[in-house]
Amino acid sequence: MLTRCDGMSVNSSLHSPDGRAARLLAVGGVVGPVAFVVAWVLAGSVTSGYSPVNDAISDLAATHAPARFGMTLGFVAFGAGVIPFGFALRKVQAGPAWMSAVATAAFTFAVAAVPLGGPVRDVIHGTFASLGYLTLVGVPVLASRTFVSRGRPGWVRYSCATAAVAGACLLASALGPMHGLFQRVGLTVGDVWIVVVASQLLAARELF
Repeated sequence: MLTRCDGMSVNSSLHSPDGRAARLLAVGGVVGPVAFVVAWVLAGSVTSGYSPVNDAISDLAATHAPARFGMTLGFVAFGAGVIPFGFALRKVQAGPAWMSAVATAAFTFAVAAVPLGGPVRDVIHGTFASLGYLTLVGVPVLASRTFVSRGRPGWVRYSCATAAVAGACLLASALGPMHGLFQRVGLTVGDVWIVVVASQLLAARELF
């Protein structure tokens, strides 16, 4: 560990060649989730009759949706950003969280590749989306194990709270009314965790 002149500690590994690579990869953890949120906000705003409270995000990328191209780009941007973020977690030895991050990105690519638009396709799409939700929730859950071993109680609490809120909202989106709203809250909470952790890695702050 190194100590900066302002008294704050930084992880020396983040200043090694591997650490610099991890910081570069972490950029995806900021760009991907932000692009995804921007895509659903813009696509929803230009789609007549669309309700972000009652309609799912995937409806914006359905086969005949007017904003299909833009929303599909949002899915792809998320996947393309979160995969390198996952490998950044691997490089900083964040435990198995990196695998869940790569998995949620891969399932997001699958969601984009199989848009809503038919009975069989809708089932496949829904399966990929559900797996994407589960693996997104799994990222902070698995990272919290490493935070425990590193003596980071604040990050443990934040990660567990993120997983609990995101998981509850995503479950609510599948079971009850206002599923569009709950889906957005759940995904945003999970995405914010990724952005926050990626930002900390970019700033060479000690986490793992």
